[in-house]
Amino acid sequence: MTRHFDLLVTAITPAIWGSTYVVTTELLPAGYPLTVAMLRALPAGLLLLLLVRELPKGVWWGRSFVLGALNFSFFFAMLFVSAYRLPGGVAATVGAIQPLIVVVLSWILLGSTIRVLSIVAAIAGMAGVALMLLTPRAGLDPVGIVAGLAGAVSMAFGIVLGHRWRPPVSPLTFTAWQLTAGGILLAPVAWLLEPSLPVLTRANILGLLYLCLFGGAVAYVLWFRGIARLGPSVIAPLGFLSPVTAVILGWLIVNQDLTPTQLVGMAVVIASVWLSQRAQFAKFRKADSKGT
Repeated sequence: MTRHFDLLVTAITPAIWGSTYVVTTELLPAGYPLTVAMLRALPAGLLLLLLVRELPKGVWWGRSFVLGALNFSFFFAMLFVSAYRLPGGVAATVGAIQPLIVVVLSWILLGSTIRVLSIVAAIAGMAGVALMLLTPRAGLDPVGIVAGLAGAVSMAFGIVLGHRWRPPVSPLTFTAWQLTAGGILLAPVAWLLEPSLPVLTRANILGLLYLCLFGGAVAYVLWFRGIARLGPSVIAPLGFLSPVTAVILGWLIVNQDLTPTQLVGMAVVIASVWLSQRAQFAKFRKADSKGT
Protein backbone atom coordinates (compact mmCIF):
# COMPACT_ATOMS: atom_id res chain seq x y z
CA MET A 1 0.00 0.00 0.00
CA THR A 2 2.84 2.41 0.87
CA ARG A 3 4.58 1.84 -2.45
CA HIS A 4 1.37 2.49 -4.38
CA PHE A 5 0.77 5.69 -2.40
CA ASP A 6 4.34 6.86 -3.08
CA LEU A 7 3.83 6.11 -6.76
CA LEU A 8 0.61 8.11 -6.94
CA VAL A 9 2.16 11.07 -5.12
CA THR A 10 5.19 11.04 -7.42
CA ALA A 11 2.92 10.89 -10.49
CA ILE A 12 1.79 14.44 -9.64
CA THR A 13 5.19 15.67 -10.87
CA PRO A 14 4.92 14.64 -14.55
CA ALA A 15 1.38 15.99 -14.58
CA ILE A 16 2.80 19.37 -13.53
CA TRP A 17 5.61 19.05 -16.05
CA GLY A 18 3.08 18.47 -18.80
CA SER A 19 1.65 21.91 -18.14
CA THR A 20 5.06 23.53 -18.76
CA TYR A 21 4.56 23.56 -22.52
CA VAL A 22 1.23 25.37 -22.56
CA VAL A 23 2.37 27.79 -19.84
CA THR A 24 5.53 28.56 -21.82
CA THR A 25 3.76 29.18 -25.11
CA GLU A 26 0.69 30.97 -23.72
CA LEU A 27 1.93 32.96 -20.71
CA LEU A 28 5.66 33.63 -21.01
CA PRO A 29 7.51 36.19 -23.17
CA ALA A 30 9.01 34.44 -26.19
CA GLY A 31 12.74 34.15 -26.76
CA TYR A 32 14.16 33.95 -23.22
CA PRO A 33 14.73 30.23 -22.53
CA LEU A 34 17.79 30.68 -20.29
CA THR A 35 16.28 33.52 -18.26
CA VAL A 36 13.03 31.65 -17.79
CA ALA A 37 14.94 28.53 -16.77
CA MET A 38 16.90 30.51 -14.19
CA LEU A 39 13.73 32.14 -12.82
CA ARG A 40 12.14 28.71 -12.51
CA ALA A 41 15.03 27.27 -10.51
CA LEU A 42 16.75 29.93 -8.38
CA PRO A 43 13.78 31.55 -6.57
CA ALA A 44 12.31 28.11 -5.86
CA GLY A 45 15.62 26.88 -4.49
CA LEU A 46 16.09 29.92 -2.27
CA LEU A 47 12.54 29.59 -0.96
CA LEU A 48 13.15 25.95 -0.03
CA LEU A 49 16.49 26.86 1.58
CA LEU A 50 14.66 29.34 3.79
CA LEU A 51 12.33 26.55 4.84
CA VAL A 52 14.97 23.89 5.57
CA ARG A 53 17.73 26.23 6.85
CA GLU A 54 20.42 23.70 6.02
CA LEU A 55 23.39 24.10 3.67
CA PRO A 56 25.48 21.34 2.11
CA LYS A 57 28.57 20.14 3.96
CA GLY A 58 31.85 18.76 2.66
CA VAL A 59 31.56 16.75 -0.54
CA TRP A 60 27.91 17.72 -0.93
CA TRP A 61 28.80 21.22 -2.13
CA GLY A 62 30.36 19.78 -5.27
CA ARG A 63 27.76 17.08 -5.71
CA SER A 64 24.93 19.59 -5.33
CA PHE A 65 26.34 21.69 -8.15
CA VAL A 66 26.91 18.64 -10.38
CA LEU A 67 23.35 17.44 -9.82
CA GLY A 68 22.00 20.99 -10.05
CA ALA A 69 23.65 21.34 -13.45
CA LEU A 70 22.31 18.00 -14.72
CA ASN A 71 18.78 18.18 -13.28
CA PHE A 72 18.17 21.91 -13.59
CA SER A 73 20.73 24.18 -15.31
CA PHE A 74 21.25 22.21 -18.48
CA PHE A 75 17.95 20.34 -18.39
CA PHE A 76 15.82 23.47 -17.89
CA ALA A 77 17.73 25.39 -20.57
CA MET A 78 17.25 22.59 -23.10
CA LEU A 79 13.63 22.12 -22.04
CA PHE A 80 12.74 25.75 -22.72
CA VAL A 81 14.70 25.87 -26.00
CA SER A 82 12.70 22.81 -27.05
CA ALA A 83 9.40 24.23 -25.76
CA TYR A 84 9.92 27.53 -27.58
CA ARG A 85 10.93 25.92 -30.87
CA LEU A 86 8.56 22.94 -31.01
CA PRO A 87 4.76 23.24 -30.96
CA GLY A 88 2.69 22.12 -28.00
CA GLY A 89 3.57 18.70 -26.72
CA VAL A 90 5.98 17.82 -29.55
CA ALA A 91 8.87 18.75 -27.26
CA ALA A 92 7.68 16.04 -24.88
CA THR A 93 7.97 13.44 -27.64
CA VAL A 94 11.71 13.88 -27.83
CA GLY A 95 12.10 13.70 -24.06
CA ALA A 96 10.22 10.41 -23.97
CA ILE A 97 13.50 8.54 -24.47
CA GLN A 98 14.51 9.43 -20.90
CA PRO A 99 13.03 6.34 -19.14
CA LEU A 100 14.99 4.04 -21.45
CA ILE A 101 18.20 5.97 -20.72
CA VAL A 102 17.52 5.71 -16.99
CA VAL A 103 17.11 1.93 -17.23
CA VAL A 104 20.47 1.60 -19.01
CA LEU A 105 22.28 4.01 -16.67
CA SER A 106 20.83 2.25 -13.61
CA TRP A 107 22.33 -0.97 -14.93
CA ILE A 108 25.73 0.68 -15.56
CA LEU A 109 26.02 2.87 -12.45
CA LEU A 110 23.81 1.14 -9.89
CA GLY A 111 24.11 -2.49 -10.92
CA SER A 112 20.35 -2.77 -11.38
CA THR A 113 18.99 -5.69 -13.36
CA ILE A 114 17.70 -4.83 -16.82
CA ARG A 115 14.30 -6.46 -17.12
CA VAL A 116 12.98 -7.25 -20.58
CA LEU A 117 9.53 -6.10 -19.49
CA SER A 118 10.95 -2.69 -18.52
CA ILE A 119 12.60 -2.28 -21.93
CA VAL A 120 9.39 -3.31 -23.71
CA ALA A 121 7.42 -0.84 -21.58
CA ALA A 122 9.87 1.99 -22.36
CA ILE A 123 9.72 1.35 -26.10
CA ALA A 124 5.93 1.09 -25.98
CA GLY A 125 5.80 4.37 -24.09
CA MET A 126 7.89 6.11 -26.74
CA ALA A 127 5.66 4.68 -29.46
CA GLY A 128 2.55 5.89 -27.63
CA VAL A 129 3.99 9.38 -27.23
CA ALA A 130 4.85 9.45 -30.93
CA LEU A 131 1.26 8.49 -31.81
CA MET A 132 -0.01 11.31 -29.62
CA LEU A 133 2.24 14.08 -30.79
CA LEU A 134 3.86 13.38 -34.14
CA THR A 135 0.92 14.57 -36.22
CA PRO A 136 1.32 15.59 -39.90
CA ARG A 137 1.27 19.25 -38.83
CA ALA A 138 3.88 18.84 -36.12
CA GLY A 139 6.86 21.11 -36.73
CA LEU A 140 10.10 19.15 -36.27
CA ASP A 141 12.62 21.96 -35.79
CA PRO A 142 16.12 20.37 -35.70
CA VAL A 143 17.42 22.65 -32.93
CA GLY A 144 14.37 21.92 -30.81
CA ILE A 145 14.79 18.17 -31.30
CA VAL A 146 18.50 18.21 -30.37
CA ALA A 147 17.74 20.35 -27.32
CA GLY A 148 15.01 17.95 -26.19
CA LEU A 149 17.30 14.93 -26.55
CA ALA A 150 20.16 16.65 -24.72
CA GLY A 151 17.84 17.61 -21.87
CA ALA A 152 16.54 14.04 -21.56
CA VAL A 153 20.07 12.62 -21.35
CA SER A 154 21.12 15.27 -18.81
CA MET A 155 18.26 14.61 -16.42
CA ALA A 156 18.61 10.84 -16.79
CA PHE A 157 22.20 11.14 -15.54
CA GLY A 158 21.02 13.43 -12.73
CA ILE A 159 18.33 11.00 -11.61
CA VAL A 160 20.67 8.01 -11.47
CA LEU A 161 23.63 9.85 -9.92
CA GLY A 162 21.39 11.41 -7.28
CA HIS A 163 20.15 7.97 -6.27
CA ARG A 164 23.66 6.53 -6.25
CA TRP A 165 25.02 9.27 -3.98
CA ARG A 166 21.98 9.36 -1.64
CA PRO A 167 22.55 12.38 0.61
CA PRO A 168 21.96 12.06 4.39
CA VAL A 169 19.17 14.66 4.29
CA SER A 170 15.46 14.84 3.46
CA PRO A 171 14.24 15.09 -0.16
CA LEU A 172 13.10 18.65 0.64
CA THR A 173 16.63 19.69 1.62
CA PHE A 174 18.18 17.80 -1.29
CA THR A 175 15.84 19.55 -3.72
CA ALA A 176 16.67 22.94 -2.20
CA TRP A 177 20.40 22.38 -2.72
CA GLN A 178 20.02 21.29 -6.34
CA LEU A 179 17.52 23.98 -7.37
CA THR A 180 19.66 26.73 -5.85
CA ALA A 181 22.87 25.39 -7.40
CA GLY A 182 21.17 25.00 -10.78
CA GLY A 183 19.79 28.54 -10.65
CA ILE A 184 23.15 30.00 -9.64
CA LEU A 185 24.84 28.29 -12.59
CA LEU A 186 22.18 29.57 -14.99
CA ALA A 187 22.23 33.20 -13.82
CA PRO A 188 25.51 34.36 -15.46
CA VAL A 189 24.81 32.39 -18.64
CA ALA A 190 21.38 33.99 -19.03
CA TRP A 191 22.81 37.44 -18.27
CA LEU A 192 25.55 37.07 -20.88
CA LEU A 193 23.60 35.39 -23.68
CA GLU A 194 20.13 36.92 -23.50
CA PRO A 195 18.78 40.48 -23.42
CA SER A 196 16.92 41.80 -20.41
CA LEU A 197 13.32 40.72 -20.04
CA PRO A 198 10.70 43.17 -21.33
CA VAL A 199 8.21 44.74 -18.96
CA LEU A 200 6.27 41.75 -17.68
CA THR A 201 2.52 41.53 -18.10
CA ARG A 202 0.23 39.99 -15.51
CA ALA A 203 0.11 36.84 -17.62
CA ASN A 204 3.93 36.68 -17.70
CA ILE A 205 4.15 37.07 -13.92
CA LEU A 206 1.48 34.44 -13.37
CA GLY A 207 3.30 32.02 -15.67
CA LEU A 208 6.65 32.57 -13.94
CA LEU A 209 5.12 32.15 -10.48
CA TYR A 210 3.46 28.92 -11.55
CA LEU A 211 6.68 27.50 -12.99
CA CYS A 212 8.71 28.55 -9.95
CA LEU A 213 6.36 27.37 -7.19
CA PHE A 214 4.69 24.36 -8.80
CA GLY A 215 6.96 23.44 -11.72
CA GLY A 216 10.05 23.97 -9.57
CA ALA A 217 9.60 23.63 -5.80
CA VAL A 218 6.55 21.36 -5.46
CA ALA A 219 7.20 19.11 -8.47
CA TYR A 220 10.82 18.36 -7.69
CA VAL A 221 10.32 17.79 -3.98
CA LEU A 222 7.78 15.10 -4.90
CA TRP A 223 10.03 13.73 -7.65
CA PHE A 224 13.14 13.33 -5.50
CA ARG A 225 11.03 11.95 -2.68
CA GLY A 226 9.79 9.26 -5.07
CA ILE A 227 13.30 8.45 -6.29
CA ALA A 228 14.56 8.12 -2.71
CA ARG A 229 11.72 5.79 -1.74
CA LEU A 230 11.27 3.71 -4.89
CA GLY A 231 14.38 4.12 -7.03
CA PRO A 232 15.00 5.68 -10.47
CA SER A 233 13.90 2.66 -12.54
CA VAL A 234 10.46 2.74 -10.90
CA ILE A 235 9.98 6.48 -11.10
CA ALA A 236 11.39 7.30 -14.56
CA PRO A 237 8.52 5.70 -16.58
CA LEU A 238 6.09 8.07 -14.88
CA GLY A 239 7.62 10.75 -17.09
CA PHE A 240 5.50 9.39 -19.93
CA LEU A 241 2.50 10.98 -18.21
CA SER A 242 3.94 14.42 -18.97
CA PRO A 243 3.12 14.42 -22.72
CA VAL A 244 -0.31 12.93 -21.95
CA THR A 245 -0.98 15.95 -19.74
CA ALA A 246 0.44 18.27 -22.39
CA VAL A 247 -1.91 16.94 -25.06
CA ILE A 248 -4.97 17.10 -22.80
CA LEU A 249 -4.18 20.67 -21.74
CA GLY A 250 -3.55 21.66 -25.36
CA TRP A 251 -6.98 20.32 -26.23
CA LEU A 252 -8.70 21.98 -23.26
CA ILE A 253 -6.92 25.35 -23.24
CA VAL A 254 -5.49 26.00 -26.71
CA ASN A 255 -8.25 24.21 -28.67
CA GLN A 256 -5.79 21.82 -30.31
CA ASP A 257 -7.25 18.81 -32.11
CA LEU A 258 -7.57 15.50 -30.29
CA THR A 259 -7.65 12.75 -32.90
CA PRO A 260 -8.45 9.03 -32.59
CA THR A 261 -4.76 8.30 -33.20
CA GLN A 262 -3.83 10.46 -30.23
CA LEU A 263 -6.37 8.66 -28.05
CA VAL A 264 -4.79 5.35 -29.07
CA GLY A 265 -1.39 6.84 -28.21
CA MET A 266 -2.65 7.82 -24.75
CA ALA A 267 -3.92 4.30 -24.15
CA VAL A 268 -0.54 2.86 -25.21
CA VAL A 269 1.32 5.26 -22.89
CA ILE A 270 -0.88 4.41 -19.90
CA ALA A 271 -0.48 0.69 -20.66
CA SER A 272 3.31 1.12 -20.85
CA VAL A 273 3.40 2.86 -17.47
CA TRP A 274 1.32 0.07 -15.95
CA LEU A 275 3.58 -2.55 -17.57
CA SER A 276 6.75 -0.90 -16.26
CA GLN A 277 5.34 -0.71 -12.74
CA ARG A 278 4.28 -4.35 -12.89
CA ALA A 279 7.85 -5.32 -13.80
CA GLN A 280 9.35 -3.27 -10.97
CA PHE A 281 6.86 -4.26 -8.30
CA ALA A 282 7.31 -7.91 -9.22
CA LYS A 283 10.95 -7.38 -8.28
CA PHE A 284 9.93 -5.83 -4.96
CA ARG A 285 7.59 -8.69 -4.17
CA LYS A 286 10.32 -11.22 -4.94
CA ALA A 287 12.77 -9.37 -2.69
CA ASP A 288 10.19 -9.17 0.11
CA SER A 289 9.48 -12.89 -0.13
CA LYS A 290 13.19 -13.67 0.15
CA GLY A 291 13.42 -11.41 3.17
CA THR A 292 10.73 -13.33 4.97
